[in-house]
Amino acid sequence: MEATEREREAMRRAMSLALHGPRGVNPQVGAVLLSPDGTVLAEGWHRGAGTAHAEVDALGRLGPDAARGATAVVTLEPCNHTGRTGPCSEALIAAGVARVVYAVDDPGRASSGGAARLRAAGVDVTGGVLADEGRALLDSWLTVQRLGRPHVTVKWAQSLDGRAAAADGTSQWITGPAAREDVHRRRAAADAIVVGTGTVLADDPALTARRPDGALHDAQPMPVVVGRRPIPGDARVHRHPRPLMLHEGAELFGEDDHAATSLLAQLRDRGVQRVFVEGGPTLASAFLRAGLADEVLAYVAPTLLGGPITAIGDAGVTTIDEQLRLDVAAVERLGDDLLIVATPRRAGEQQQEGTR
Repeated sequence: MEATEREREAMRRAMSLALHGPRGVNPQVGAVLLSPDGTVLAEGWHRGAGTAHAEVDALGRLGPDAARGATAVVTLEPCNHTGRTGPCSEALIAAGVARVVYAVDDPGRASSGGAARLRAAGVDVTGGVLADEGRALLDSWLTVQRLGRPHVTVKWAQSLDGRAAAADGTSQWITGPAAREDVHRRRAAADAIVVGTGTVLADDPALTARRPDGALHDAQPMPVVVGRRPIPGDARVHRHPRPLMLHEGAELFGEDDHAATSLLAQLRDRGVQRVFVEGGPTLASAFLRAGLADEVLAYVAPTLLGGPITAIGDAGVTTIDEQLRLDVAAVERLGDDLLIVATPRRAGEQQQEGTR
């Protein structure tokens, strides 16, 4: 049975409700319960790990038997497993819901199967309603489910000759105000910003996401510093509005590419869905070398620096056949600077290019 226009309207409402919930380990999910005549009976959303899922949150706002014969409109397929809470499929069946409409299939191995369980109990189920909007809503969370780790953006700023700093290590500023504003906007969209101890010691960054007037963006990424060298007690990162996460790993990720994988696993377990790797060259190289970069942002300034400090270091390329090819997704003009947005090709695609 196709979704009615009233159900599609309720789905849009459920998607807006989902955004009230936190982005984290669990998906942002919204639900709307409709009576047989299309009247909204109750609304709900998921408020974080360990709390009632959206469907149960909505059901909890009704009295006994008030949902019998109702339609549940949910942004994600109702779960079918017991975790910190019980299965939503069983809660909907017990409440007497007659129909369930959802946008996106649950990709979880343990949690999926709710639609099949509902159908087996005689509930009418329609999936894929406003699926594109649903996937856009859950994009970051779905990426974590697919990759088993957060999405990783690796960013650097460089001169036209590929340098990240002058010979004495100074780097503020290679790019202009428009490029820096763009960086801060992208920081605000991330859940965590990762730098090495070398960057903290050299530049003393605040690691906040700021507007051009210096005010903080509403959303702030969690600051993460990687390395074994101690950070001074008066470093600006200690004044960040979110608690600092320190990850020892290997010093500068130099000897151990598994450190990047370990870091991402820790961040995933903390509910981080998007990681912004910002410095320095060795840290960026480690993520590229390990095949853990999903997006590259290269801010290129029309200036020449020369010297030994390149934008990235050892990327694991020893011969031209091993080069890490990228596909350019966009090129933007930001004041006098250029932003190149690119996505690394995966192993099979890299090999295919090498055989042409």
